[in-house]
Amino acid sequence: MKTTEQLTDSMFYIMATLTKPRHGYAIMSLIEERTKGAITIGPASMYTIIKKLLKQEWIYLYDESDPRRKTYLLTKKGKAVLEENVKLRKLMIDFAEMGLREVEE
Repeated sequence: MKTTEQLTDSMFYIMATLTKPRHGYAIMSLIEERTKGAITIGPASMYTIIKKLLKQEWIYLYDESDPRRKTYLLTKKGKAVLEENVKLRKLMIDFAEMGLREVEE
């Protein structure tokens, strides 16, 4: 398996929302909605992460016609990183579930 940089949980959630163009508030709202409120990312954290993702070229500024609502989207490189991290996280879940089954025996 190809190794790639592991994303932090917050990076993972933000990138997962950017499969379609979204602005900051929409990103935060979608994460909270899809996780049923279990995960929330505040604006300061989100914009710090967005700067990092832009620098890594994993997302790009899709639309800045309204300076109050910049819209972001995954790059091809970002999509590949996200896909690799999804595979890694699935392996993590499988690993943990195997360990929990051993506890039950």
